[in-house]
Amino acid sequence: MSFSPFSASAVSSWLLVLLCAVSGAYCLLRARRAGRPERGPAAGEAVMGFGMAAMAVPSGTGPWGPGVLLAVFCGASVHALWMLRDGVHHAHHLVGSLAMAYMALSMTAGHGHGRAGLPVVTGALLLYYAGYVLLGGARLVAAGGGQPPVAAAGGPEDLTRACRLAMGTGMLAMLAAM
Repeated sequence: MSFSPFSASAVSSWLLVLLCAVSGAYCLLRARRAGRPERGPAAGEAVMGFGMAAMAVPSGTGPWGPGVLLAVFCGASVHALWMLRDGVHHAHHLVGSLAMAYMALSMTAGHGHGRAGLPVVTGALLLYYAGYVLLGGARLVAAGGGQPPVAAAGGPEDLTRACRLAMGTGMLAMLAAM
């Protein structure tokens, strides 16, 4: 079975790549402008955005790709674990980097997207990210205070929330595809 670059699956994969790459780029710019305390989390989100973009490429990243991604996200997991010393609010970064490492490991075991993974782990991550996306969406809507969307655009904080929501939605989509 050949993979058509114009199939619905390929188009949705490329849209996910674009969404994650744009989110990663925004987080990278945010890290560059941020003060020292905010720089680490913003850089971590940038790594996640770009890593998610690489993992969502329809044709895969080549035979070397899953191993490299696994190493990168294991490193990101260690960094997120280190960040936990500053407070439990960094736990989401740990869950995210471990989820990415899990998906990369599943890609190595299953030789591609959607062919591997432990159902109980995938299910738990799906529940976590479904809750994260629903809560993040509710917070984003509440931030507007019920005003029309044009008047509700509150600036950088709302854009940061939208970026996090987009990456959470992307993670949910990738987990659902496993």
